Amino acid sequence: MTFIENTDFLTGLQQRVSHPRLTAPAPNSDQMASCYQAAFRAPDHGRLRPWRFVEAQGDQRQALGAVLAQAMLLAQPELTDAQVDKLVNGPLRAPLVILCYAHLTEHPKVPASEQLLATGCAVYGLSLALRALGFGSVWRTGESCYTPAVHRALGLGADDQLVGYLYVGTATTADKSVPELSQDDFVSQFSPL
Repeated sequence: MTFIENTDFLTGLQQRVSHPRLTAPAPNSDQMASCYQAAFRAPDHGRLRPWRFVEAQGDQRQALGAVLAQAMLLAQPELTDAQVDKLVNGPLRAPLVILCYAHLTEHPKVPASEQLLATGCAVYGLSLALRALGFGSVWRTGESCYTPAVHRALGLGADDQLVGYLYVGTATTADKSVPELSQDDFVSQFSPL
């Protein structure tokens, strides 16, 4: 089998950046369906398909902010008013917020760590597909991703692990310039001891 060279695809990968400033429009349902199909092609040992996505748009974003704030206040009653406001208003930063989580399955050959990696690859694939359609995104985490009270408030089960929130919309700024990294800093050749 011969693969056809696709330098446009490679250039897109090399120029990927996060877009924290997003506005409407968000992708429509057909565009999202296409992007999810790209995400579902993530490497997946055992074909467990651990990735899950929950969309929040319109008023759902306000409800999500309220749920996050309430859950974090339960876990950390000492939060300041400013911190609570940030939680409440966070989902309003983009017209679409996608909660991304791994549904972990006990498997003799596929540990939870591999399932989390597969989910991370799916989220990355989703962000790349969105970029290919001309949309911006930014993948955010934070303390709420790792707080059990938030997991419960979002309806996640004991076998679910939130991996982040993907904010999606139309970028309001041009791609920022990011310096090219040196391969020598990250890649070496194997040498037996």
